[in-house]
Amino acid sequence: MKKTALVLVIAAMAAVSSAQAEVSVNINLGVPAPRVIVASPPSVRFDVAPRFIAPPRLGFYVGVDTPYDIIFSSNYYYLYYGNSWHRSGNYNGPWFEVPYRHLPPGIRKHRIEQIRSYRDREYRVYRSKPDHYRGRQFRPDHERRGDLKEERRRGKQEWKNDRRQDKRERKEEKRDRNGHGRD
Repeated sequence: MKKTALVLVIAAMAAVSSAQAEVSVNINLGVPAPRVIVASPPSVRFDVAPRFIAPPRLGFYVGVDTPYDIIFSSNYYYLYYGNSWHRSGNYNGPWFEVPYRHLPPGIRKHRIEQIRSYRDREYRVYRSKPDHYRGRQFRPDHERRGDLKEERRRGKQEWKNDRRQDKRERKEEKRDRNGHGRD
């Protein structure tokens, strides 16, 4: 009897080893399989263009008086939503998820908590005297683009004027050093 049982066990093992590549074993203990949830882009929209201020410690614009963390930097809007960053060319989207490493360096160097803290401090200053607020601020709209172009044009003209003035001063200094000054 022992020999027969041993032969049966050896035969069963041989059959199992030859069919092992085709066998799969599933054990279900009543634990549900983990689900992968793919988040869709946020559908954040503003009824009115948000106001942005630029806290000096940050160096970029942050949205104030909104229920969302929205930033304007490098000609894009960045939205911190659902523990991830999203980017758009317009403050109303469409929003596309952005990996943290692809954020502008100015945003990456601050944690979201720091950004919120600096924003809130600067916004308190703005709210106390909005008519006399000296910080940078804007609301995105069609006029802003014209303002930006005008600011750039003025800045370029000032830069040119400064260079001309510096050149004149250097020329006069050189003339004075060589003894050719006016008497």
